[in-house]
This record gives sequence, C-alpha cells and structure tokens, in this order.
Amino acid sequence: MKKVCMVIGAGAGIGGHVAERFALAGYHSVLCRRSNKEGLEALVAKIQKGGNEATGFILNAIESNSIEDCIEKVELNIGAIDTLVFNLGAQTGMKALNETSTKTFELAWRLATFSLFKAAVSVLPRMEKRSRGNLLVTSATAAFRGNAGQAAHASAMAGRRMLCQTLNAEYAAKGIHVAHILIDGLVDSPDTLGKIMGKKAFSELIETRGQKNDGLVLPEKVAETYLHLVKQHRSTWTHELDVRSFTDIAWWNHKINGFD
Repeated sequence: MKKVCMVIGAGAGIGGHVAERFALAGYHSVLCRRSNKEGLEALVAKIQKGGNEATGFILNAIESNSIEDCIEKVELNIGAIDTLVFNLGAQTGMKALNETSTKTFELAWRLATFSLFKAAVSVLPRMEKRSRGNLLVTSATAAFRGNAGQAAHASAMAGRRMLCQTLNAEYAAKGIHVAHILIDGLVDSPDTLGKIMGKKAFSELIETRGQKNDGLVLPEKVAETYLHLVKQHRSTWTHELDVRSFTDIAWWNHKINGFD
C-alpha cells in the first residue's frame, strides 16, 4: 500500500501543487478543501491523468468533528497518513482594532490554531504508534511580526507557530517530523492572492513579477521544498524555515512606520 499524503487546504496554489508533487513521488494524495467541488475534482483528475493516485474531500475545517472524521475516514479507507500538510489559510482581511469583531477574531483563531490542534490530536497519536510521520505546517509573516490591521490574523498565526513548537518538542523524539514553514512573500496563486487583489491587478502583478521573473513565490517550487523536508534524515531535521523570492527583503529587514 502506498504512503498517504493528506493536504488540508488544497487549493490551486501551494496545497494543490504539494498534493500533485507528492503523488508524483509515489504517494496517494488526499486533497481537502472547504469549497469549489469542481475545482477540487479538476485537481484530483489532473493527478490521476498523470497515472498517480489521488482522492478529494470537501472539508470545512471549522465545523465540529470535520477534521477528526475526515482523518479517520482516510486512515480506514485509504491508508495510514505518512504526511499531513496543514495548509489552511487564516486571513480575515486587514481591519483596524475597532473594526475587528469578536466573530472575526475568533474565526482567525479557529482557522489558524484550533483547526491545527484538532488535526494534530487526530493524527499524531496514530503516527506515534507507527513511530514515524510528518506534519508540515504552512505559515505566514504574521506569525513572526504583527502589523497594524492584523489583530486577528497575527495573533492567530503566532498561536499556530507556538503550537508547532510544542508539537515538535513533544513528538520529535517519537519519530515524528514537525516543520513550521514561513512563506514570507506573495504567492503566485489565483485562489488566494488573485482573489484578494482582483483579476486585473493580479494579472498585472504576474506580468511584472510572476512566472519567468521569479519575483513571486511559485507554488510548484514550494512543493519541492515540502518533499525535501520529508526526505530529511532525522539527524538533521529542519523544524522551522522561511521561503521567499530572491528579490524580496526578509521580514526582519523591512521598515515599520519609518524606523529600521
């Protein structure tokens, strides 16, 4: 039976490309996303057309027991999850503090932190029994630095980072590789950046910085990094890394409010 790579947050960007790359490497990829069943089926069909194995599920991660039930279904009907890629976004929009409702603040936490907690509680004990496994968690600059308008997003993503550190401390010695991956830059993804910017602005950005210019983070190249992580020898496991385009300045070198 093939190893299983389950991707929670498998859109057309990083998540979908990770699923495709792992399937190409011999895994059975399980793609989970909140909506757009047609898009999900297209991604699964693309993988299968290449002669590789994939299954798709519509999964609303904030619904009660949704993650737990899906993981159990995969374990029972498809196979043991060797790698869980938690790629769920948690961007609720830039809002000043007095514009941030308690509902918005809680939603960001549920998406960024609570959903990861539920996934970890469901899959890590199973991996522990097998003495192997990988939990790869996509993160954002906000996990390291909060800016104005990010009360909900930054606090939730920082919680995601601390949860990853805790899981690593608890499970690394049990044979489970936990990695927190900071995507420190704009991603060439129509499902995320494209929707935020709008079609026209996104097209202009692609023309000036994307694709052949390598000025945006390319999802297919991120997928190579994720695959590299699961191939690392345990004597040199990477817990935390950051990814950005060669033209971008690292998050800690940006000026904030005029100060270095």
